[in-house]
Amino acid sequence: MTDKERKQTPIFSGVLAYFPDAITEVAKCSLAGQQQHNPDKPLGWDRSKSGNELDSLTRHLMEAGSMDTDGVRHSTKVAWRALANLQKEIEKERELNKPLPF
Repeated sequence: MTDKERKQTPIFSGVLAYFPDAITEVAKCSLAGQQQHNPDKPLGWDRSKSGNELDSLTRHLMEAGSMDTDGVRHSTKVAWRALANLQKEIEKERELNKPLPF
């Protein structure tokens, strides 16, 4: 990313400053998921246990406004799954547009 592109990508002022409480809850959701699925490993996204983002997002969306059994808001899990799906879409697009190695 160029300097100009970085200046046109206001991560702090355009996302974190807008949604500090929501981002905090998504971070807590990441930790809760880690403790559930890989408690013996450092925090990290285990994609082998997270492949159905849109189905899971929809299931949690149907229960928005309430807490899941693990104490995490369903809406927080919607946000986490939406971010996971977006990340995968971007990575897939990036991979498709990658120049061939020869």
